[in-house]
Amino acid sequence: MSRLQEVAEQLGEVFEGYFSELHELRVAVEAGLARGDEIDRLVLDFVGPRLMDPAATVVGAGFIGGPGSDSGESIHFAWWLGPLDDNPLLGTTTEVTRLDLAAREYADYLRDFTTMEWYSVPESTGDRHITGPYVDHLCTCDYMLTLTSPVGSPALGVVGLDILVRQIEPGILRLLRSIKGSAALLSSTGRIIASTSENWDLGAGLQDHGGIPVPGTSLMVAAIPN
Repeated sequence: MSRLQEVAEQLGEVFEGYFSELHELRVAVEAGLARGDEIDRLVLDFVGPRLMDPAATVVGAGFIGGPGSDSGESIHFAWWLGPLDDNPLLGTTTEVTRLDLAAREYADYLRDFTTMEWYSVPESTGDRHITGPYVDHLCTCDYMLTLTSPVGSPALGVVGLDILVRQIEPGILRLLRSIKGSAALLSSTGRIIASTSENWDLGAGLQDHGGIPVPGTSLMVAAIPN
């Protein structure tokens, strides 16, 4: 196995850890919906302690219910944010806070949220998905990866985790630097999540990249010899 393949395997293990958390949340939400539990409290009890963990790289998590989720609404955001440091929208927070769409006048686009990638892909495929990297203008104004998984079959909504790219970048770079030449972790569309080259900027597209798939994800690891 080449070093490139080894790094892809190791990155797969990193993301599998996040997806394992997401699976646990999905199971809890599906069970709660089936019992008729108060879903907001259920989600908060699950994600709250995880978001408050000082070592957490997940900055937001929760359940987003679509039509048919029995929430009595066409859209239901049971989504919480962890503590934020000097956030341009929320300032500095020290506790878990709920995402309040009513306070986001510019969030009108979410009225048709079912067409957005983080919702539409897991809903249509019945499988987990990674969206990004993208700049999150709703909460952090920073580059984000959003991991989502469908709830129910057919999907009643999605559960998700928001991961701040700059918080996971150091660990990713340690792995990428063990590859000879310039290396990068890419999205399925070739957008750069992290790279060891000064010429490859976060969020930019890497043309003609090729690469090795990261197991269990839609991501790839690409390298160009020096």
